[in-house]
Amino acid sequence: MKSILLGLSLFVAPSAVAAQMPPAPTAAPAASPDYGKPENWLCRPGKVDPCDANQDATIIKADGSRSTEKFSPTSNPKFDCFYVYPTVSLDRTPNSDMIAGPEENTVAAAQAGRFAAHCRVFAPLYRQVTLTALQALLLGKPVLADRAMAYRDVKAAWDEYLAYDNHGRGVVLIGHSQGSGILKQLVADAIEGTPTQRLIISVLIPGTNVAVPAGKDVGGDLKSTPLCHTAKDVGCVVSYVSFRADSPPPENSRFGVVPQPGMVAACVNPAALGGGAAVSDAYLGARGAGMASAPMGPWTTDAAAVTTPFVKVPGLISTACTSTGKFSYLAVSVNAKPTDKRTQTIVGDVVVGTRMLKDWGLHLVDMPVVMGNLVELSDAQAKVWAGKQAISAAQ
Repeated sequence: MKSILLGLSLFVAPSAVAAQMPPAPTAAPAASPDYGKPENWLCRPGKVDPCDANQDATIIKADGSRSTEKFSPTSNPKFDCFYVYPTVSLDRTPNSDMIAGPEENTVAAAQAGRFAAHCRVFAPLYRQVTLTALQALLLGKPVLADRAMAYRDVKAAWDEYLAYDNHGRGVVLIGHSQGSGILKQLVADAIEGTPTQRLIISVLIPGTNVAVPAGKDVGGDLKSTPLCHTAKDVGCVVSYVSFRADSPPPENSRFGVVPQPGMVAACVNPAALGGGAAVSDAYLGARGAGMASAPMGPWTTDAAAVTTPFVKVPGLISTACTSTGKFSYLAVSVNAKPTDKRTQTIVGDVVVGTRMLKDWGLHLVDMPVVMGNLVELSDAQAKVWAGKQAISAAQ
C-alpha cells in the first residue's frame, strides 16, 4: 500500500478522495491560519519562495539541435496570479499542516513559477486533504479528513489577498486537481454575483471536472462564468482533463465525466481556444513527471544530457478536445516521426509498480503539455481586461 501512496503522490484529484469520504465528525470549525503572516504563504511577492525557481528550458528541434531558453520573471507585473496547488502532501495526518515540504515546493515551482513571466504569484499554504487520507480510503478505513477545512483556508487566504494585496488589480485564478476543485467552489460560492467578479481575468483550472450543459458554455457548476473561446474573452474559465489520443478514458475513469443529467465535463483546449487540434507549447520536466510516473528516457537519440529543469520539443505535442461516449477530454498526441532525432514518446501516465492506471490519463502533465499556452493566454487576457477597465474609467 505504501507503493500505491507514493505512486499517487503528485497531483491526486479531489474526487479520488472526496467522492467516497464521509463527512468529518461534527465539531467547531478549526480557526483558519493567519494569512497576514508571510510564513503561511507558499509563494507571495517579497519573499524567496519556490515560485522563484529556475524555469530555463532546453529547446530540442526535430533534427536534434539544441538551444537554451532563459527565463526571466517580469520586473513590472501588471496583474496577479492566485494559485492553489494539487494534492501532494505526504503528511501522516488526514489534513496537512502549514509547513511546506519538498512536495509542495516542487509542484509550485513546476506549475506556478512560469507564470511569474507576467504576474505576481500568490499561493497560500492550506490544510489540504493528504495522501494519507487517500491511503486510508484505499484500505477501506474511515477517512476523517476535513474537506471543508481545506476550502476555508483558501477562502481565508483569498479574503486576505483581496483586503491587503489586490488594490483593484486583475487576477488570474490557477489550480490543478484538488486546487482546481477548491477554486471552482470559490468562484461558485464567493465570487460569482459579487463585485469581486469584475477582478477576475480568467480561471485556469485543469485536472478537475467542471460541469456545463451539453452544447452550452455556462449554467452547470458555474452560473455566470462561461468557458473561454478566444484570448479576448475575460472572466471565463479554462478547464480540461488530459488523456493520450490513443488511450481514451476507460469506463471506470473519474475524469472527463460528470454525474449531472444533461451535462458534460468542460473541455477548453489552451492551444486552440476556438476548437480543433493544434500543436501545443509544452514545457516538460527534463527528468519526467515525478515519482508517480515512469522515468523519462533520453530526449534525443544520442542520449545527450539535459541540464535545464525543463525541455521544449517544438512540434512534437498537439492537443484537441475530444468526446468519446460520455467522456469529454483533452486528447494529447505525440507527433513522432522516424526521422525525428528526439524522443518518440513522453511520460505522464500514473504508474504504480509496473501497472499503468489508464483511468487517470495524463493527469500528471495536465499543465506541462500546454504550459506555454496557459502562461501566454493569461497575459493576453490580462491586457484585454486592462483595456476594458480603462474604457470603463473613461466613461
